[in-house]
Amino acid sequence: MAPPPTYRIGVDGGGTKTDLILVDPAGNILARHTGPGCNPSHLGGVAARNVLQQALAALLGQATVSQIEGAISHTLLCLAGSPDFWREAAAELKTHGAVSTTTDAAPVLELATGGGTGMAVHAGTGSFVAARAPDGHVHYAGGLGWKLGDAGSAFDVARRAVAHGVLELQGWLPATALRDALVEHTGLGDPRAITRFFHQDPDANPRLAAFAVRVSDLADHGCQPAQAALAASLTELVDLARAVTEKLYGDARVPCGISGALLNSPAAVFALKALAESHGWRAELHFLRAPPIEGVRQLLMKL
Repeated sequence: MAPPPTYRIGVDGGGTKTDLILVDPAGNILARHTGPGCNPSHLGGVAARNVLQQALAALLGQATVSQIEGAISHTLLCLAGSPDFWREAAAELKTHGAVSTTTDAAPVLELATGGGTGMAVHAGTGSFVAARAPDGHVHYAGGLGWKLGDAGSAFDVARRAVAHGVLELQGWLPATALRDALVEHTGLGDPRAITRFFHQDPDANPRLAAFAVRVSDLADHGCQPAQAALAASLTELVDLARAVTEKLYGDARVPCGISGALLNSPAAVFALKALAESHGWRAELHFLRAPPIEGVRQLLMKL
């Protein structure tokens, strides 16, 4: 008699959200769940563990998958934050099959290269460059976190835009749609109240990163300060990616997947293409529409 089928769980977690899937032996997705972000650098260790454990319980608690309890062969955690922390957290998962951990860069690199030589540039709440060298080794650049700066990330783009919007509110720069968007986003009209909020409120960091969506939309519609904030942040990201390209690949042109909703917005696509040309970045840019959780699914099928 054939053995019963086994199932696999994949998790992609960052600062904004945690996506989970359950797949059957053929890779078909049987269940999905999205929870809040689980980066321990943002939440602290205890809260990050809780988010992961609650999200796993919610995935397996769905009525359509309740019958497979005990039939999980593998769980793959692709998570932002300290790799050592997540390895320790994974050891606590006793009923999820063989649990392995890697960074949140791994599924993006898989989407970009399919396991071959090449690069990926991703921006969500944070940003990073991942690259697989010709010798097969994987390298990472960036991913420093919001305190040290992640060029091209939602946090960095929004930080630059908020600073400009506050100066508009102070009356030192001409008023634009960016000022109005900042007031709407915060519910505050006084520049001192806005700066106090972003310096002191415990909800400041996610609220700041969330503002990047509005900045991107304004840039798409021609708002010059929003475009400038996006371009300045992306310039630093391209410089980092170019340095990685030159060190690992020399003069060779390599495929580079561009991942994340922010980097795939019309204004960002235009800026990245222009910066690649003007800064001599020798990469063949491919703009990835699939979310990182699809890269997780592909990695799961290789376990």
